Formats: sequence, C-alpha cells, structure tokens
Amino acid sequence: MRPPCDSIEFFHKEAQRIMKTRHQLIAPVSGQTIALGQVPDPIFSEKLTGDGLAILANSRQVVAPCDGEITLFFDTKHAFAITTDDGVQILVHVGLDTILLEGVGIKALHKRGDYVKAGTPILELDLEFLKRRRINLISPVLIVNYDKVAELLPHESGDAVEAGEDCVLEYAV
Repeated sequence: MRPPCDSIEFFHKEAQRIMKTRHQLIAPVSGQTIALGQVPDPIFSEKLTGDGLAILANSRQVVAPCDGEITLFFDTKHAFAITTDDGVQILVHVGLDTILLEGVGIKALHKRGDYVKAGTPILELDLEFLKRRRINLISPVLIVNYDKVAELLPHESGDAVEAGEDCVLEYAV
C-alpha cells in the first residue's frame, strides 16, 4: 500500500505550487510602510479598491513599482495604474486627499500608454506645497485585480523603505 503523498493528485498540486510565478513590487515612494488595515480611509482599509499596503511618503519622486504599461492615469495626477505583462494591475494612489488639489503640486512625467520599467520616475511631488495644504501623504500601493493573484505578501508595517530600491510586496500568479 502506497502512502497518500504518492498520489497523482498530490504531485499535481505540488507541481502547481512550485510553478507559480513570483513577482516583486518595489517601493514607488520613500517613507514608512503601513498595513492597509491601518489606513484612515475605508476605501483602502476595507480593500474595496484592491489589496496591498500603504507608504507614508516622504520623497518628491514617485516611481514605477514594476515593469508594465501605464493603463490608467487620473487627470488630477493623484493616482496611476500599471498593468504588468501577466495582466496584474498595480494602482499607486499618492496621498489620501490629493484629488482635492486637482493636480496642483503634482507633476506628471509620463502618460497613459507609456511602457515603463520598475524604478522609472512617474510623478514629481511638491512636498512643501502638499504639507502646507495639510495633505495626508499616506499612499496606498494596491493590486486591483487580486483575483489574478495566487499569493500576496505585503512588506511588514513600520519599516522605512526607499523608492525604487526596496521590495514592498511579493505576489504569485
């Protein structure tokens, strides 16, 4: 009698687990990581727009967290989405209430339709202006279509990260 782990089903499941393609997202902004559940906006904390984490931004530059095409770019420049080659859509939402500024204090360096590499500068922030306007710079980084993702591992909350350098989220498809 063979042990249960010798079954074809076991090997099939193990092969699927091993073959999952793993990906990493780098920090789009420098700052301190925050668990999504701690974001003071239910749209994000309740994962209504996606799953991931947030970063309390303290840098002027916002970079692409991954390779892909910019498939969404709000006119107000407060948020953009990049779709990876495997169809996963990553949303970077800069600040919680930057939309109220209608683009003032944010300079777009790219546009919808551009293909970018991880680390490519996408936005430039006027941090002094945003701070004077008391803009909350908590910036969610989300996988919007997380039904395409088999596994999602956000970076630990409370750590300092550097834009374009540190991994903040891993996922498998």
